[in-house]
Amino acid sequence: MTDVKQETKRQANRAASSPWTERLARAGIAAKGVTFGIVAVLALLVAFGESEGKVTDRQGALQTVAEKPFGKILLVILAVGLGGYALWRFIEAILGRKLESSESEGLAKRAGYLARGVLYAVLCVTTVLLVTGSSGGGGKEEDRATAWVLDLPLGEWLVGLVGLGFLAAAGYNGYQAYSVKFREQLKIGEMSAAEDRWATRIGIFGHAARAVVFGLIGVFLIRAAIQYDPKEAIGLDGALNKVARADYGVYLLGLVAAGLGAYGLFCLIQARYREV
Repeated sequence: MTDVKQETKRQANRAASSPWTERLARAGIAAKGVTFGIVAVLALLVAFGESEGKVTDRQGALQTVAEKPFGKILLVILAVGLGGYALWRFIEAILGRKLESSESEGLAKRAGYLARGVLYAVLCVTTVLLVTGSSGGGGKEEDRATAWVLDLPLGEWLVGLVGLGFLAAAGYNGYQAYSVKFREQLKIGEMSAAEDRWATRIGIFGHAARAVVFGLIGVFLIRAAIQYDPKEAIGLDGALNKVARADYGVYLLGLVAAGLGAYGLFCLIQARYREV
């Protein structure tokens, strides 16, 4: 077992030192930004009455893209990027350090890298299935997944812990927006004063919007655990639809959607200027 772990780490080290890893990581950050941008555009269309129905999540947004002219070509590009992002996070989880700084990370951070790797690997697979026409699309994934976990031993606690994880992510994004520490990951020296200023403003707005969305997801997952009701669980689309149904929901949805669009734009800035 030790030999397997050591060999895995050696392979991860070789991958980390490859220039292709940096290219894939940057492509992945850009793809991540594009997925948030598509969700934001679709949400804004709903907010402004240009589109009927509910707001979708990123998988639903990818489904919408697949139905457009040249959509599958864009999805192929996105699939490569999303796979690159997943690979980047998996390598960091295995090595236990940031690739850009070689700073060692604790188990909690490594678990976070692993979770993000899994999330974007799933998005990558979903995108490939959409390209090949093998995906049925739609459905209430959050309900099904939450119901499955709730039926496990200590399932309520597991769902509650995931909800707390989302609340922690909301707090982290809120802190990033307040402290602007996200600037530490950027190559500020390569940016002009105007680029730095606008990147900071966009980053603040985008992280604040993510804090709102993650907070809502966390609250409703915890409610699902307490009430033992998987229908209480929501994802990105559910969080945005909760916003839309609130007082002044159209305006709030427009604001949050614009914030998610700003986060998508910030990801594109990161793709160019982030330390990787």
